Amino acid sequence: MIYRVCSISLIFLLALILVTTHEVEAQTQGFGLGIIVGEPTGISGKLWTGQTVAFAAGAAWSFEGESLHLHLDYLLHNFDVIPVGVGQLPVYFGIGGRVNLQDDDTKIGVRIPVGLNYHFEEAPVDLFLELVPIMDMIPDTDFFLNGGLGLRFFFGKNRKSN
Repeated sequence: MIYRVCSISLIFLLALILVTTHEVEAQTQGFGLGIIVGEPTGISGKLWTGQTVAFAAGAAWSFEGESLHLHLDYLLHNFDVIPVGVGQLPVYFGIGGRVNLQDDDTKIGVRIPVGLNYHFEEAPVDLFLELVPIMDMIPDTDFFLNGGLGLRFFFGKNRKSN
């Protein structure tokens, strides 16, 4: 029930951002906010710091032990691997960390995200698909595989041109 209410609230928030945001720019610049569906499912954010470098973060519900999952990743993008006729389809990889907060057990681990990130040519939207091996280090060493499909909307003025 709580999960359904959070999902509806998130969709409403994203719709509100789209309606009220006047200055929208390309997906390889600035900040994007959206959703990720999979393991975990929740809110996804991305901040570009260069033409091929970005930070991605998530605050999401994990079905692994029914817990809150928080992560932050450093990502490198390669735009030359998969040429497309319209838009861009970079392959990305990186390294990051995650905290998985459960009632009786908090897990801290290292993430190694690998994915595809489609940038629409005329819209401030990106679509991504990722697989993420995770090595938890605290409290025990354990291996997990996360993955998801996501969508983000990019906005803001504090970006440099491509």
